[in-house]
Amino acid sequence: MIPITKPCLSSDEADAVKEVILSGWVAQGPRVKEFEESFAAYVGAPYACAVSNCTTALHLSLLAAGVKPGDAVITVSHSFITTTNVIRYCQAEPLFVDIDPDTYNISAEALSACLNENRDKSISAIIVVHQIGMPCDLKNILPLARQHNIPVIEDAACAAGSSVSFDDGRSWERIGRPHGDIACFSFHPRKLLTCGEGGMVTTRNARIDARIRLLRHQGMSVSDLKRHDARKIVIEEYPVIGYNYRMTDMQAAMGIVQLGKLSEMVARRRQIAALYKEALSGVSWLRLPVEPCWCQTNWQSFAIRLLEGAPKARDDFMQYLLDAGVATRPGIMNAHEEAPYSREGLKLPCSEAARQSVVLIPMYSLLTDEEIQKVIELIKNVK
Repeated sequence: MIPITKPCLSSDEADAVKEVILSGWVAQGPRVKEFEESFAAYVGAPYACAVSNCTTALHLSLLAAGVKPGDAVITVSHSFITTTNVIRYCQAEPLFVDIDPDTYNISAEALSACLNENRDKSISAIIVVHQIGMPCDLKNILPLARQHNIPVIEDAACAAGSSVSFDDGRSWERIGRPHGDIACFSFHPRKLLTCGEGGMVTTRNARIDARIRLLRHQGMSVSDLKRHDARKIVIEEYPVIGYNYRMTDMQAAMGIVQLGKLSEMVARRRQIAALYKEALSGVSWLRLPVEPCWCQTNWQSFAIRLLEGAPKARDDFMQYLLDAGVATRPGIMNAHEEAPYSREGLKLPCSEAARQSVVLIPMYSLLTDEEIQKVIELIKNVK
């Protein structure tokens, strides 16, 4: 069976975790600090704070941005449900906007319309998603947010290793710099860089970074590492209600090794995507992914879209590939089509059409040329 994805792991990660275990310090400690510093340097961010997963990263980011009960937060429905759930964690209201049909990311035009239509609401944040690793249209989105004085949180769960250009490709900046106010990453096994679980929050704002660090550790005023290194007795305080959203040193040790492989993994995925595009470009009933000239995606996933006239319906197409030993997944979900967020009369046509017609095919850096060819041939020969 060719899986939809597979983490790129080796004995290097095992050795790093073993070293931590034998050190006796397995909770948040020196390896977490090292991982934060290395990740910040990689993306070009002044601050990076490791947390337990991307859900907690987003939750803390909303709190640090000042989202309060009763506020509204603009985002897309077309994302994993976490993006919407964290808004409700803050007892705020999600305002859904539609996507660009080419990139499956938030539409700048739809965002502008939403901002104008909801001037009477207290909109305290905008969450944009770099969907399946493809950077969203930050060049047009960020000025809209600044015009309305609303902080932007980048859900970059899938986007470690992706880059964006603001000068038509003359220079490139990594996602996570960040370009909005905060960026949040996931290290789940389906992502390029994995710690098994884990997340990271990057920002340029020292106050936001300090707030997130305080909240991730039960509101404790002094970290365990600082207490351990202190030469005098330190008595911590708890000035706010916080959470247990910490990363372990075992996860961080794994992340440090993975970060060293990230550029190589991105390069291989871009090579695989080029092979897919070249081989499948002549299939009339397929729409292949669009990578705008201003972004370089890490190809966290490769999304093909079945058009009218396809020889099989989407689910039948996926079953055909599964029967032949190739795993696939349906495209990205829509939160507004799920029970907790269904709203009578809400229509997001581009999001709904994408959900019904997109299929994710195998994409991971360990995918062999023979496996790639098998996937291509099966798709081209479907009846």
